[in-house]
Amino acid sequence: MYKIPESVLVVIYTEDLQVLMMERTDKPDYWQSVTGSKDFPDEALDATAIREVQEETGIVVGNGSGAVPLTHLSDWRLANVYEIYPVWRHRYAPGVTKNTEHVFGLLVPAAIPITLAPREHLQYQWLPYREAADLCFSPSNAEAILQLPHQIKISK
Repeated sequence: MYKIPESVLVVIYTEDLQVLMMERTDKPDYWQSVTGSKDFPDEALDATAIREVQEETGIVVGNGSGAVPLTHLSDWRLANVYEIYPVWRHRYAPGVTKNTEHVFGLLVPAAIPITLAPREHLQYQWLPYREAADLCFSPSNAEAILQLPHQIKISK
């Protein structure tokens, strides 16, 4: 089954603008925010974001006890269309070379526990947003992180 070339990027952050960064298992030294493709074409983007956050970090977003409230997830109404790195093109249908990535933010408590998906990430760290942006291997991820202060002002 091929990946759908529509995905989410979720910048997970705390009130003091610390950003969660994770190192990829398949590309050590490649640090990123939560990312992931839709599981099926009609999957809602916010559902994709919620699923990917839980799969990659163990953070539950919802209305249940212990969950990060749904109101803390915000669609930044930004979309990046980019060329899929050649190393990952085999995951997509033949001829697919571009992906559309929709950007979300997720405000979490500072002491939230993180449980990484071991097949996806080696380690994580919290960094001030500018340092997190500098660490990203992906230009679109770095740009999204740099948008954080602006996006927080919009949502207030």
